[in-house]
Amino acid sequence: MKISYKKKEKIYEQILAVLYSINPRSIFTSYIAKEIARDEEFTKKLLLELKNKKLVMEVKKNPKGIDYIKRARWKLSDEAYDSYKKYQPAVSI
Repeated sequence: MKISYKKKEKIYEQILAVLYSINPRSIFTSYIAKEIARDEEFTKKLLLELKNKKLVMEVKKNPKGIDYIKRARWKLSDEAYDSYKKYQPAVSI
């Protein structure tokens, strides 16, 4: 099944919004897939495309510094966070 460019861009936006909302933490692909209601493999493919665009960073080590064998966590790159932050409305409490 082929997804249009516009729909793919919307899904990219959803992924970036999820990562922005939990920044600076990193989360697993499965959590992102659940949040955007998409298949994990499809989500991983999109995350790798975003990584190539330098919008997300892949974390391949757990908090203890041990390499993951089959898993990866993801976080928003610093440049993407700064850009995204500019366009978010200021929240006053």
